[in-house]
Amino acid sequence: MPISSQPRFPLATLPTPLHELKRLREALGGPRKCPRILIKRDDLTGLALGGNKARKLEFLVGDALRGGATVLVTTGAEQSNHARMTAAAARMAGLGAALVLTRKPACGPPQGNLLLDYLLGAEVHFVPAGPDPAKATGDGEAAKVAEVMAALKERGERPYLIPIGGSSPVGACGYVAGTLEIVQQLLSMGEAPSRLYYAAGSRGTQAALVLGAKMYSAPYLLYGVAVSGGEPEKTGRAVRIANETASLLGVGARVGPEDFVTDQGYFGAGYGIPTAGCLEALRMLARHEGIFLDPIYTGKVMAALIDHIRRGQIDPSEAVLFLHTGGAPALFAYAEQLELSVDF
Repeated sequence: MPISSQPRFPLATLPTPLHELKRLREALGGPRKCPRILIKRDDLTGLALGGNKARKLEFLVGDALRGGATVLVTTGAEQSNHARMTAAAARMAGLGAALVLTRKPACGPPQGNLLLDYLLGAEVHFVPAGPDPAKATGDGEAAKVAEVMAALKERGERPYLIPIGGSSPVGACGYVAGTLEIVQQLLSMGEAPSRLYYAAGSRGTQAALVLGAKMYSAPYLLYGVAVSGGEPEKTGRAVRIANETASLLGVGARVGPEDFVTDQGYFGAGYGIPTAGCLEALRMLARHEGIFLDPIYTGKVMAALIDHIRRGQIDPSEAVLFLHTGGAPALFAYAEQLELSVDF
């Protein structure tokens, strides 16, 4: 396996479980109306309350250590799962962590992922959130990152910059390896789902999933659900990352825009703003399966899957796979929105 030649620092508890959501299927009409729903539990990777970024960070931290880095630097929104897990990965590897986060005007003490960033001892820098709610970050993060990198170097540190979401060829190695894990699990279970539903954000995970599906002949169609705007630039980014990852790994597989399916119909008013369907999906998974989704990524993806099932867009005789990428800590920063959907 060519990916074994890449430096890697162990962070995740692997393989993560893959199982069926039987009670959710019954709640959606049972076998006559609803396909079998499988879930890949990458919320259970273990690192800092879990999430998909642990897979990417294993390779990113490995690369950072190989280069002699002393501090990991990354960027994201205030409730960034990636930032929280990067800070935790840094601590596990004996490194410092500096985070550049976009945020709206402060209102109260830190909660959710931001609270955990501080608990991990990360150096946190803020830039104002941009005016476009469809975007995940503001317009000033690049300049702030450059400023932070320069300051760290002046202090004698050797910073290693990780792009937003860990979306780079090195980071993409995580879900190339993750795809092989999924394909092997499905084979051992005798399953061949028709679709794999997942969140398409910064598109590093998307790039790796598409490349991995080609490399390992995955049985499913990859169905990305956008959680923010930015097309067609984001698909172009994913194509570039996927092909650069293939070159890094020395494999012949290549991808093009035609290999990407990204549904733009479910991110609502913008990144981090829950839709009614998202809030319903959060309730349904919690109350029928005891599983927590998040209001930024997985809630919107599950909302898309539920809507497709209700509209009869998936044959009930099929099986589909849902990739749970984690993010539950963000729930604690959305108490006001979640209360609107709770009956007292």
